[in-house]
Amino acid sequence: MRNAHHKGARRLARELALQGIYAWLLSGNKYKNVNEIHDDIHDNGKSNLIDNDWFKILINGVLDNHDLLCEKFTPYIDRSLDSISPVEYAILLMGSFELINHIEIPYKVTINEAVELAKSFGGTDGFKFINSVLDKLASDIRNS
Repeated sequence: MRNAHHKGARRLARELALQGIYAWLLSGNKYKNVNEIHDDIHDNGKSNLIDNDWFKILINGVLDNHDLLCEKFTPYIDRSLDSISPVEYAILLMGSFELINHIEIPYKVTINEAVELAKSFGGTDGFKFINSVLDKLASDIRNS
C-alpha cells in the first residue's frame, strides 16, 4: 500500500513541476529560482501529498539544463520548437531530463508518466507526439 501512496506523491510532483515549468516558459523565464515557482504554485492545498524532493529535482533539473535538454530532443521533433505548445514543450523538457539524468527510473515509466501528463494537460493528440519523441530519445540514450 505504501508504494501506491509514493507513486501518487511522485505523480503529483510531476504535475506541479509541469505547472512550474509551463509558468517559467510563458513568463519568458522571469522566475529566478525554484523557490519563486514553488511558492507560486504550491498554494493549492496538496503540499503534504507531494514528493517535494522530486518536485525540486525536476524543476531545478529542467531550468538548469534547458538548452542541453532542447538539444537532446530536438532531433526527434518534426516541427520547430516555436510551434510546440508550451504544455508539450514543458513535458518534453521534463521527460528528457528524467530519461537522461535518472536512469534508475525505467524509461517506460518516464515515458508513461509523460504521456499521462500530456493526456491530462495537453492537446488532443499531444500524447502521441510526446510518446514518439521520448521513445526515440530513450532508445538513443539508454542503449548507447
